[in-house]
Amino acid sequence: MRSKQEFISFMADAGVLTFGDFTTKSGRKTPYFVNTGNYKTGMHISQLGDYYADRVVESGEQFDALFGPAYKGITLAAATAASLYRNHNKNVPYFFNRKEVKDHGEGGSLVGYIPKNGDRILIIEDVVTAGTAVRESLALLKAAADVAVPALFVSVDRMERGMGERSTLDELKDEFGINVYSIINARDIIDSLPKGDDRIAKMEAYLAEFGAK
Repeated sequence: MRSKQEFISFMADAGVLTFGDFTTKSGRKTPYFVNTGNYKTGMHISQLGDYYADRVVESGEQFDALFGPAYKGITLAAATAASLYRNHNKNVPYFFNRKEVKDHGEGGSLVGYIPKNGDRILIIEDVVTAGTAVRESLALLKAAADVAVPALFVSVDRMERGMGERSTLDELKDEFGINVYSIINARDIIDSLPKGDDRIAKMEAYLAEFGAK
């Protein structure tokens, strides 16, 4: 399996992980930012799929299909499925949703594999902040069929509070019984920085203020 340090370097080289002064959607001032929109080459998406596929296999989760929420999750689910086939000899279906329901052609809001009763679906996402998109995905999947969603996979766990004192990922786990897996978390990023780097103190201060209990 590829190391966490390799993934952090990969993110930095792609311009996905950056340091500075940023403001999140929730209004929090953060010293680092993860912008998965900066993955934009064939190499990027191929390698990213490998990291996700490794994490899926490492988790040991049993599943029947991958679901990628629109929009960023679409390419993530496709890349993960391709890597599972290419590197792990697992040929699994994937699907995603449209933001707007299509009323012609094949119709509906789901594209690709159509889930059926009893399926176990893994959700492949980028970074979860408030968990709104995940909750919407769960409602969409449950409306499509009587499926189980055993796990959610994300690239980075920011280890921040959600609506309460606990992290958003822990809240999702408690609320829906979903196992949550990340490739790396905020602590991994801190540990990757050189000793004495002033970014360490800024990230520690941020986690002290906004980190989950």
